[in-house]
Amino acid sequence: MGRIELSGESMKRKGAMARGTAALAAAWLPTLAHAAKEYNLQPPVTPVATQIFDLHIYIMAICAVIFVAVFSVMFYSIFAHRKSKGHTAAQFHENTVVEVVWTIIPFLILLVMAIPATETVLTMKDTSTPDLTIKVTGSQWKWNYNYLAEGFDFYSNLSTPIAQLEGREPLGEHYLLEVDQPLVVPVGKKVRLLITSSDVIHAWFLPAAGVQQDAIPGFVRDDWMKFDQTGTYRGQCAKICGKEHGFMPIVVEVKSADDYAQWLAEHKKAAAAAADDPNKSWTLAELESRGEKVFGANCAACHQANGKGVLGAFPALDGSPVVNGPKDGQIKTVLNGVVKNGQPTAMIAWKNTLSDTDIAAVITYTRNSWGNHTGEAIQPTDVKADRS
Repeated sequence: MGRIELSGESMKRKGAMARGTAALAAAWLPTLAHAAKEYNLQPPVTPVATQIFDLHIYIMAICAVIFVAVFSVMFYSIFAHRKSKGHTAAQFHENTVVEVVWTIIPFLILLVMAIPATETVLTMKDTSTPDLTIKVTGSQWKWNYNYLAEGFDFYSNLSTPIAQLEGREPLGEHYLLEVDQPLVVPVGKKVRLLITSSDVIHAWFLPAAGVQQDAIPGFVRDDWMKFDQTGTYRGQCAKICGKEHGFMPIVVEVKSADDYAQWLAEHKKAAAAAADDPNKSWTLAELESRGEKVFGANCAACHQANGKGVLGAFPALDGSPVVNGPKDGQIKTVLNGVVKNGQPTAMIAWKNTLSDTDIAAVITYTRNSWGNHTGEAIQPTDVKADRS
């Protein structure tokens, strides 16, 4: 009886374990099924992404063939030439034929891998003749998109509801991958991205477009994309840039030519409506407050937030003779950029990017920040006079 009772109790425990395992499997089955679909890169939607995807498959196929060939020979050798069958290891070294073979074969393998890889890298780096140029600035923790030729910009912020972040609501379909204002581009057009940062290192990463470029303070790096189809594509900052790194998504909305033209017209109209009165006289405090924001979004990437610049690359503004000299000299420098020996330098011309008010504000800020204390308030009318 004792043995029967113990056996029955054991069977109960086994039955409970089996039911628990079945329940766990049932709970995880949808997740596992979904994960099984994500074994590869995202479907490409740009020529570069397609080339990267094809290269990935090509390299993986070569690696698979090498894996099968090497391990097949190894396992066959272990089985067919084992000691129990009377085989003994051959003793040789410095065999010229072997040395040549195991040098040439890897070289040829690397060659057939390097040629398409080089072609892909060259395609990725070809940012020439764009149809549209957008400056992308990363900052903690949002993205700024500046349509340089159109004269407007906006910030793209995470729009996932706070209730979801705090666990008070079910997570949405695009949890942590939704923004208030996406980057909008037209389909079939080559879009050049000028990518930089106003504070720390970020990375603009959009997998479906095959774009991943670091945003580094003090540097402007470029990339490009050209979408084959309309739609909405999502990415994220790919560098650990601080405590809210996970709240810095990227959303790109690709529109048809007509829809994009309509969107562009609406934003240009809104930008024009929000334009400042060019004849307004601003106070020093107003200009400094606005200038600090303009500087952070456009100038701090090179000249640094502390105005010290980058030694050997970008001059310091703190104590600069240009900043502390006659105002017309600095206004002309900001408007027209700097050219040395007939070649433009990293100091680009801002006359087609910033308004007279923004230029007046940022110049006022630099002339009254850090160790600079000129006490001057540069007015938009001063910039307008030098512009004309």
